[in-house]
Amino acid sequence: MRYKTKHRQIILAVLQSADCHVTVADIIARCQERGQPISTTTAYRQVEALVSEGLLQKFVIDENSPACFAYVGEPEAGRSLHCKCQECGQLLHIQCPEFETMERHLSGEHDFRLDPRRTVLYGTCRACQEKENAAGSCPVPAGGESRDD
Repeated sequence: MRYKTKHRQIILAVLQSADCHVTVADIIARCQERGQPISTTTAYRQVEALVSEGLLQKFVIDENSPACFAYVGEPEAGRSLHCKCQECGQLLHIQCPEFETMERHLSGEHDFRLDPRRTVLYGTCRACQEKENAAGSCPVPAGGESRDD
C-alpha cells in the first residue's frame, strides 16, 4: 500500500482533471499554476509509482517526444486505443469496444498479443481534416478538367 503523500495527491488531482494526455513538464506547470509547486524529481518518482500501480498509463510515442501520461483509474477500467495526429501532434485516447474485438482477433486468428500501452495508430484528427477540406476546396472537378460553361 502506497502512502498518500501531499505530492501524490496533488499529481493525482492534476491528472484526474486533465482532458488529455500530459507530460511530466505539463504536470509540473499545472501544479505551479495551482500554487502547489513540485520538483521535477518528485514528479517523475510519483508518476512512475502511479504507473506501476496501474492508475496511470504511460505512452512513449517515439524517441523524439517526451512520455505522456493519462489517468485511467483502477487497472480494470478498460482498454484504450491511442491515435496520434500526424498534422498537429494531438494524442487521442479512445475507448472503443471495436479495439477489444481487434485484440481478440489478432490473438485468436494470428497468435499475436497486442500491447495496447505501446500501440499508437497514426492518422489525421477531425480538426486537421476540416482544415484540409477547407484549404483543399478547388474549382477544378474530380476529373481534372475545368468547366468552361
